[in-house]
Amino acid sequence: MIKDTISQLKEAVQELVFCDLQSINWTHKPSPEKWSAKEILGHLIDSAQINLQRFVRCTYEENFKLTYQQDEWVKAGRYQFADTRDLIDLWEMLNVQIGWVLSNYPPDRLQAKCDNSKTAVSLHTVEWLAEDYVAHMKHHLKQIYGSNN
Repeated sequence: MIKDTISQLKEAVQELVFCDLQSINWTHKPSPEKWSAKEILGHLIDSAQINLQRFVRCTYEENFKLTYQQDEWVKAGRYQFADTRDLIDLWEMLNVQIGWVLSNYPPDRLQAKCDNSKTAVSLHTVEWLAEDYVAHMKHHLKQIYGSNN
């Protein structure tokens, strides 16, 4: 199961890295409260940073809480004004590291749990978190690929 997730992660990363980046309107915001493709990519960077921490920490601890405020992180990152190539490179490298960590994960720790909920306790296994992370990434990548207007 984790091997399939790692494979999907690598495929999703390669798809963006090798897509026609010029066909994407990186700065267009559908409305003032919606994110541009750059900001969506910034959100994926933030998500990668948080999830990398979850995966690493779950190798040696359990039941900790690790969340973030996505809108505030995107604002603080000022991704709308960053160089697109720099954002893609950072996102790619974070995901290469996530793939490396997951590929070498201690089998006896794949069922370790952490809390990723902002409200009530919601414990999830590393396997679940990895699958959810990749599904979340794919959802947002579809939004980016649709940003050609």
